[in-house]
Amino acid sequence: MSVSETKSEIEYPESDGLPMAETDLHRWWMIRIADLLRRRYHGQRVYVSGNLLIYPEEGNNVRHVSPDCFVVLDCEPGFRRTYKLWEEGKPPDVVFEVTSNSTRRQDEHDKPALYGEIGVKEYFLYDPTADYLEPPLQGYRFAKRRATPIRFDAQGKLVSRCLGIALHLDGSDLVMTDQKTGARLLTQAEAAEAEQRREQEKRQAAEAEQRREQEKRQAAEAEQRREQEKRQAAEDQLRAAQDELAKLRRQLEPLDEERS
Repeated sequence: MSVSETKSEIEYPESDGLPMAETDLHRWWMIRIADLLRRRYHGQRVYVSGNLLIYPEEGNNVRHVSPDCFVVLDCEPGFRRTYKLWEEGKPPDVVFEVTSNSTRRQDEHDKPALYGEIGVKEYFLYDPTADYLEPPLQGYRFAKRRATPIRFDAQGKLVSRCLGIALHLDGSDLVMTDQKTGARLLTQAEAAEAEQRREQEKRQAAEAEQRREQEKRQAAEAEQRREQEKRQAAEDQLRAAQDELAKLRRQLEPLDEERS
């Protein structure tokens, strides 16, 4: 049996048998980070996944790693059962790990060594509880397989050169923003909710404008009525004065006749 035939018969498990995350909070953040990045790269040739087994070597189904989230640029999106480097042709560009008590050692020591070896460019760790990492948000950039810490900028952010995004903490929450626009990355659900709010605000603004226009029309109509009432009152006074003058003239007519 040839080596190629032997490799083709090797099965690559789709699960390592470990739970997805230690707690609900860690699971929520794993899913959220992937959702933020999926929306950012929707419609682009970028593959975003998480909790998926990555196999670095063909023929070796024992050596693998399962990042909480990873991004592969210039790669066809779509569903995969596993990620095999020899089939995909490139490693992930950026990896994210949500650190917990049970994953701390792997996240800080074991995984970075493997990520550097397979060609990952950037690596970010986030501890949503701030119990296991100091600081709770960390970033590393790989050069020649060695991980160099990414320094926080003047605004207290870590910048991913690969993705063009900045990461920072708002309290204990991880926030990602577009490096060019400063826009905050949102999930699809958050974007839909934000759009709904904008539409509602537009409707409310339009309704408020309609009310203002209606109030202006009503005020103008009221002013017209007042002016009309004033003119009518003046006309009534004029007619009354004319009537009074005519009456006086009629009363003076007999006297004028006597004098004449």
